[in-house]
Formats: sequence, structure tokens, C-alpha cells
Amino acid sequence: MLDSNSLYVYDEDGNEKKMTILFTFDSDETGCQYVVFQDPENDESEVFASRYDDKGQLIPIETEAEWEMVEEVINTFVEDEENAD
Repeated sequence: MLDSNSLYVYDEDGNEKKMTILFTFDSDETGCQYVVFQDPENDESEVFASRYDDKGQLIPIETEAEWEMVEEVINTFVEDEENAD
């Protein structure tokens, strides 16, 4: 489920958790759309990412190459945010 800036996911115990969407992006390389989000209740600022399938459902990122591409986008986002301050 998705609302304007939140995303709901299930944890390993099957509990629904509300996450804050940081940003979404499309990759020309993979042809997929990705969402980067974090748990607003977690002080560690851990960031998560998933991609959307053709039906708009979230699916995990599975390959190392895909993770490397996503991490590069996240790092660019963080640098841009830091430079904006």
C-alpha cells in the first residue's frame, strides 16, 4: 500500500510497518522503477530499497549489480542533500 509519502511493508514477523519514502527513480539501465525508503521509528537511519513489478507491487532487489546501481543513486542523493544545506 502507498500513500503520498509513505509506504507500508511487512516485517519478518508479518507485522505491517509504515515507512517514509525518501525518493523514487527510474533506471534506464534496468528499465525498472525503484523506491528508496526508511523506517521513521528507527534512529539508525537505515535505508531500504525495492523495485516495482509491472503490476506496481514491490519486489526485492535480487542481483548484486542491481544493488550496486541503487547504492550509487542513494549516495548521489545523500551528497546532493548535504550540499543543499
